[in-house]
Amino acid sequence: MNKQILLVAGLLAVVALVVAALLPGSASSAAADTGAITVQGTAAVVSIPDRAEFSFGVESQGETAKAALAANAVEMRKVIAAVKAAGGTNVKTQSVSLSPRYDDKNEVQAFVAVNSVSTTLRNVGKAGALIDAAVSAGANQVYGPSLSRGDQSEQYRQALKAAVANARANAQVLATAANLSLGRVTAIVEGGGAPQPLYEAASKSMALDSTPIEPGTQHVNATVSVTFSLS
Repeated sequence: MNKQILLVAGLLAVVALVVAALLPGSASSAAADTGAITVQGTAAVVSIPDRAEFSFGVESQGETAKAALAANAVEMRKVIAAVKAAGGTNVKTQSVSLSPRYDDKNEVQAFVAVNSVSTTLRNVGKAGALIDAAVSAGANQVYGPSLSRGDQSEQYRQALKAAVANARANAQVLATAANLSLGRVTAIVEGGGAPQPLYEAASKSMALDSTPIEPGTQHVNATVSVTFSLS
């Protein structure tokens, strides 16, 4: 009888050891836990803008609303034609307005009509000539340029790739300092990125007698948060 009791107790002890080894948080489980590290990586791609967006407008005045609008239409047609001839693409109307202008006695002195269009120029080197052409045709309102790149999405992907490499380099330094081995990537979180203009001189062909426009350079930034396993 005593031998049977001892045998059962021994079996229970073995089962308890096996269960303890399999439970989370046990010594064996902790030894198998390799750990992880999360680091940030950043990168930027520098480029020269190759597109410029402008807005050109004409403000006209007349004694009547009809006269102001008619005079504005004549001038605006000339501006639109000049913008297209100078290389402007995607020309589209932004706004048309008509309003009275009052004198000191709060009486209607005249009517003012304003019409404006936006356009994209795919050759920044001709930006000054475009402005001059629009103004010569009658534009008395000029806004811009808003500079950008036609391949901005591709540049951002390049920046993302470089940011991941930067994150790996940072993680390797930390792992080496802690006497650990850097493992595989277990998670990646993409951060924000947007082009940042840097107003530096850039070489671009431009007519010497046109309005000067310096495209400068811009940075397309990317940020990622990467988690690596450690062992």
